[in-house]
Amino acid sequence: MSDPNGLIQPGRPAPDFTLASTPDGRQIGPEQFRGRPVVLAFYPADWSPVCGDQMSLYQAAGPMFDQYQAMVLGISVDSLWSHRAFAESQGITFPLLADFEPKGEVARRYGAYTSRGVAARALVVLDPTGTVAWSYLSSPDVNPGADGIFDALERIAVDRKVVAG
Repeated sequence: MSDPNGLIQPGRPAPDFTLASTPDGRQIGPEQFRGRPVVLAFYPADWSPVCGDQMSLYQAAGPMFDQYQAMVLGISVDSLWSHRAFAESQGITFPLLADFEPKGEVARRYGAYTSRGVAARALVVLDPTGTVAWSYLSSPDVNPGADGIFDALERIAVDRKVVAG
């Protein structure tokens, strides 16, 4: 499913999954959002400074994600309870998914699990058909921002217009 050298690569079908999500523990996954782009933002830990900055950036960029009808899903190996407290403290309203038990199973399927026992700081954008359109592995100490995500979402939007046009 993932590239043997790491993160899942564009052109591959995205592995489906469901995980408990904030705020209510409901099981959700990318299949539920078929027909629209999905951004999977894997991150190491709820309470690290870089992760807080990254997730807060995606929260602030919510209106831009809405322009592309994109669904953002944050994923780490932290528990649902940790996610709830983190989301509340940071004002995050998009779902944070707990890849908690078995620990890191989804991150492993996407090639985004580290030997330190946490998710890598990785971004995966799925097109509306559930195919990986773009993926990026960042250094754990660097907030990857959102430019690459928005470039991928723009390419998806252009491709959809060309096909529909």
